[in-house]
Amino acid sequence: MLKDTGRPCGVIRAAVPADLPAIARLCAAHAAFERAGPVPADLAARLGPVLFSASPRAWCLVVEREGELIGYATFSLEFSTWQATDYVHLDCLVVTEPHRGEGWGRALLSAVKDAAAIRGVAHIQWQTPDWNTDAIRFYHRAGPEPGPRSGSRSLPARQMPDPPWRSGRPRARRRSADTGPPRRRPGSCRECQRRHRAAGT
Repeated sequence: MLKDTGRPCGVIRAAVPADLPAIARLCAAHAAFERAGPVPADLAARLGPVLFSASPRAWCLVVEREGELIGYATFSLEFSTWQATDYVHLDCLVVTEPHRGEGWGRALLSAVKDAAAIRGVAHIQWQTPDWNTDAIRFYHRAGPEPGPRSGSRSLPARQMPDPPWRSGRPRARRRSADTGPPRRRPGSCRECQRRHRAAGT
């Protein structure tokens, strides 16, 4: 899964198992920045089944620039009792400090919105610590709405055609490779989608 951001030497794509050590390092740095406790030493091994099993519990997008991972976003499909609907919970979104201000954060958030729309979900929700003013400003520029719970924020996903299970047709079995936004390639949307389906992506 690739998203052409228009930036040289960089791409947003779905994570693959080989990325796990680098993702674990990014998680450790993110946790330290968020003033949280240290991540488990075996975090990479723990994340493997969650992200890459036949029925993944969560998904991860990464920013790769010149062969190095410089950012990531993780999200999962959740259910809101108060809204009686599914939503995407954005658990983490971070770009390493040397590359902040280059637009990668906005591009990651856009990619998560694409992924939510593919799953037929209307909203993304997240929470930001009150002290993290830079993150609050970042999300404020995206135009979020107050979420259903205290301190949460919500953002509409892309408008996409209703998936089969919302139009009365049988729901297709979810593919394990369905881990991110569609590839951005030249050609018509229908042709791209046909190729994606044929490739199992």
